[in-house]
Amino acid sequence: MPKIYGYVRVSSRDQNEDRQMAAMYERGIPKENIYLDKQSGKDFNRPMYQCLIRKMKEDDLLYIKSIDRLGRNYEEILEQWKVLTRMKKIDICVLDMPLLDTRRGKDLMGTFLSDIVLSLLSYVAENERNNIRQRQAEGIAVAKAKGTRFGRPPRGLPENFHEAYLQWRAKELSVNEAARICGMCRSTFYDRARKYEGTGTAGIKI
Repeated sequence: MPKIYGYVRVSSRDQNEDRQMAAMYERGIPKENIYLDKQSGKDFNRPMYQCLIRKMKEDDLLYIKSIDRLGRNYEEILEQWKVLTRMKKIDICVLDMPLLDTRRGKDLMGTFLSDIVLSLLSYVAENERNNIRQRQAEGIAVAKAKGTRFGRPPRGLPENFHEAYLQWRAKELSVNEAARICGMCRSTFYDRARKYEGTGTAGIKI
């Protein structure tokens, strides 16, 4: 007998999947048949999705809440849709878009209309993803222009750096010894020493 499955995806571990899960339970999908990925939709290399694909058989039915839960890459969504419906011969129902229900209109016209809607929605999903990335890049550029720094703040110099630095400059210590005393690697000690000297006097800590 054909089985029904649900696929749920959120982009990160701190996002809530409850709304999608509730939609699956409303359709009577057993909990063990709902597959959840907490991962970006940029491609289909997701562990639970791949497990789901291997599990489903011909004439099974797959529910997804919206087309962007399946994925966000325009070309890959179309390719995956073909794999599921034409190669594995399963049915797909997109809950937020009733037109994307392969159980309806299995004649040529129905398939044609479904493909048009799918292509349009896939394009919209990918376009929105690109717009988000562009807005993020623009926001970062504006913040940088205002002097905002990104990334981890630089670590302060250890208390014994000044003494180790002077001993190194006086050739009383090798660079490796000075770096070890300060708890740094050789390259980090060199970098900090260069900035230390760049203050104009090695007597002022940076």
